[in-house]
Amino acid sequence: MGVVKIKDVYYARKTVPAKLRQAVSRVLGASKPQVSWLKRTLRTKDQREANIRAKPVLMEFDRVLAKAEGLLEDVPVRTNLTSHEIERLAGYHFASVLDEDEEVRQEGTGSEELFERVAQQLRDAGVDFKTPYATTGKPAFGRSDREMAQLQSNAAINLPVAKAALARGDISFVQEELDELLDGFRINLDRGSSAYRQLGMAVLRRDVEALQAIDRRNHGEVVETPRAAEPGLPAAQGGTLTAALEGWKKVKQRGPLITNEFDNAINRFIELHGDLRLVEIKRSHVREYREALQSVPRRRAGALRKASLPELVEWTGRHPDAEKIKAATVNKLLGGVQAVAMWGYDNGLIPDEVAWSDPFARMRLEEDEPDREPWEIGELQLLFNSPVFASGARPKGGSGEAAYWLPLLGLFTGARQGELAPLTADDVATDPGTSVTTITITEYEARGTRLKTRSSRRVVPVHPELARLGFLDVVEDCRNRGGKSAPLFPLLTPGPRGGYAERWSKWFGRYIRSSSVGVTNPDRVYHSLRHTFKDALRAAGESEDVNDALTGHSGGGVGRTYGAKEMARRFGLRRLAEAVAKAQYPGLELSHLYARRGPT
Repeated sequence: MGVVKIKDVYYARKTVPAKLRQAVSRVLGASKPQVSWLKRTLRTKDQREANIRAKPVLMEFDRVLAKAEGLLEDVPVRTNLTSHEIERLAGYHFASVLDEDEEVRQEGTGSEELFERVAQQLRDAGVDFKTPYATTGKPAFGRSDREMAQLQSNAAINLPVAKAALARGDISFVQEELDELLDGFRINLDRGSSAYRQLGMAVLRRDVEALQAIDRRNHGEVVETPRAAEPGLPAAQGGTLTAALEGWKKVKQRGPLITNEFDNAINRFIELHGDLRLVEIKRSHVREYREALQSVPRRRAGALRKASLPELVEWTGRHPDAEKIKAATVNKLLGGVQAVAMWGYDNGLIPDEVAWSDPFARMRLEEDEPDREPWEIGELQLLFNSPVFASGARPKGGSGEAAYWLPLLGLFTGARQGELAPLTADDVATDPGTSVTTITITEYEARGTRLKTRSSRRVVPVHPELARLGFLDVVEDCRNRGGKSAPLFPLLTPGPRGGYAERWSKWFGRYIRSSSVGVTNPDRVYHSLRHTFKDALRAAGESEDVNDALTGHSGGGVGRTYGAKEMARRFGLRRLAEAVAKAQYPGLELSHLYARRGPT
């Protein structure tokens, strides 16, 4: 029953679960950060009497635990607050103090009635007493002289103490108010974090301002009570952003690339605003998130690799000249949170009776025009005359034959490096009806790869130049050695984000800038090969419909969104093969590579 005997006296005692110990401390207003036991003396040495007295005490203990449980319900521990949140909580405290003072001036504290009763009792008892205040009854309106003196005395005592605490930075002066604010706004903030100290200083400053305002009221000055921002919505008002993310993950199997992208977007948002319920997300939250993302440095090394979003913003404030991530990256992160929030809305994580509109709508940044211009013929010649192609060099970062074939495939297919890197032997096949050999670009859930868009699923006929260079022989050799599911480039492995070309891409960027190649234009990257292919098709007079279908662009409207089967049905493989063959690069000499023909 929770009754124990300590030194002949019985106590009611109940263990506090580990997860609730900090919350119980907050509920009780204890000086210790954690409470392990709830204990109270029953003031009796009789066991039977102790069992009777313990029942209401233990019921009260249960209520304390239930309140502590409510504090932690779906509220993760946070270590940071946004400036908006700090301002909101401090402003609420300021308004609350003035509102309480205004209520006292209107309604009184009840002490005047007690003062009058004591005075009357003394008179009735014949006791002679003196008081500086009149005892002729409570005023019909307003406060008595004694009450006003009491208000002025309180201000004279409290204001200097509060200012001294502010001068020392001693937030313990407002610690009780801090805990009440955090509980009211359902924020589970780590008491040892710098954010807790920042909030404490903000509340302490507003507390001093409130006491100064009360002192001005005591002297007849007009001080309006501001409207307080209401605390957050109760727990019943729908699911959190984390709950929506977990539900989104469970409903469909997705590759690690998109999962990591969405995890990153959601985690960054939570680092800034906390794990808000979907109904709590306002456009102001989205704007602040967007502005914070715009401050993220593009290159992050050392401690910055694990830094939170607020920490990155703070770092950028000290290094304003650091290069920031691009608008397209900001929009991708915004889109990730938006997609999860909309999934939650569509799947009932926002109650039907709650009016809600998408706070992410029209919040994207305007993106810069792509600066990846096509390769010049002279630059392509430098690349294909370099050691990897002319001398058979295979640098470790190039991952074996990927160093040789990925640039050639990019130039003659227009495909992205992330689409080509995970290809298997089975992705290169000859259609028996047309004898056209194609490369199928598709998703590989088993290998963790994902295409950029739905229209990226497509077939691209093998360019005659690739056949002359021996690409089909390499595919056949790969199939003979490892079967139809054998990867064409087995040395390529997934990078941190799950993409097979992540590490290779960095090597390629270094390689083309090296003295072995000598391509100095910073706008020339692997993706520029894609633009080169598209421009070659345009120069040959190929239609934009076919151009977009081959390169996986959606083009304009629903009618221009193709998949592999739709491409074959709509255009026919022979028509697509004719289009691919039109991609020519006059002046580019590759005959020195023909001697390498055959399996590697």
